[in-house]
Amino acid sequence: MPIRTPHIIKTCNSVNLPHIYTRYCLYQFQARAMKPSNNPSKPKTVSPPPPFVKKFPEGQWTSGLCDCFEDPSNCLITCCCPCITFGQIAEIIDTGNTSCGLAGLLYYATASIGCGWLYACTYRSKLRGLFSLPEAPCADWLVQCCCCACSLCQEYRELKNRGADPSMGWQANVDKWSREKLQPPFVALVMDR
Repeated sequence: MPIRTPHIIKTCNSVNLPHIYTRYCLYQFQARAMKPSNNPSKPKTVSPPPPFVKKFPEGQWTSGLCDCFEDPSNCLITCCCPCITFGQIAEIIDTGNTSCGLAGLLYYATASIGCGWLYACTYRSKLRGLFSLPEAPCADWLVQCCCCACSLCQEYRELKNRGADPSMGWQANVDKWSREKLQPPFVALVMDR
């Protein structure tokens, strides 16, 4: 009787892991299923391996400034209309207090007079503060002024890699974290009066 393994392949592929890891999961599953059981009358159940969890070092960016093509769709959107990407980033960083549309509109207005980089610089600084990231490769204002599109792409990827998908918006991320019982990547600061 052949061993049926489609659920293990689905489990490994559902977390977007490289092909080699999927093959490793399949191999481990088959090896466990082929072991003789001490009690032949009782069927042996094998649980799939735990999902792979990415752990990022504290105080380091998860991607470089020029790694824009790690997320080609975001790269294209940012190059064509950076106000969309900026609005998505600002909504997440401000924990939903600033809407994507309002932040994008403010960015567009400041960019039309040549000062969009100045507004975006404040959100890069806030993002660095949330995750204790270094001011690298140079000062925030210089990165935003000289490489605005690359900077916005890096900030978008940083949020996405750390568990907050900017394209979904703040409330959808909160719902996802609640539904999946996940710890939010950062805790909103609450001020007491």
